[in-house]
Amino acid sequence: MSDRIRPAESADLAALVRIYNHYVTHSHVTFDTEPFAIEERRAWLDGFGTSGPHRLLVLEDAGAVQGYASSGVFRGKPAYRRSVETSIYVAPEVRERGVGRRLYAALLDELDREPEVHRAAAGIALPNPGSIALHESLGFSVVGTFRSIGYKHERYWDVVWYERPCP
Repeated sequence: MSDRIRPAESADLAALVRIYNHYVTHSHVTFDTEPFAIEERRAWLDGFGTSGPHRLLVLEDAGAVQGYASSGVFRGKPAYRRSVETSIYVAPEVRERGVGRRLYAALLDELDREPEVHRAAAGIALPNPGSIALHESLGFSVVGTFRSIGYKHERYWDVVWYERPCP
């Protein structure tokens, strides 16, 4: 394969927003309801580093970003600082080609080596069998489900929460 996984850069922002906005508009997997303008996501991108618990990795193939995996603040209170919330989004045209698995595994490998990270959490809006299979295959376990917690596309959605220890 000619692709590579690397930390996200400022030049990736338009591609990251395009990928995310697809899911905002066409799915229930994110509870954002309005697409973002590129500059609206600048602060989000700038909040990630190349070390520490908050990372943003992209998979690039032939110069094009195919997807991203991130770890960010789980909750804003100080006692949660050693926990992160993870997410993964891939371009719709490359779904089910292993991009998400490679990206997420790379992110989790980095988090496993990060002494500041103790636990990773991920929320999955249901139904989403592909995301559930991915998380379970990478060591996440179910901790609970919030019923009808999100409202999007004229209906309520359940969210199942997963966690994974980061040694």
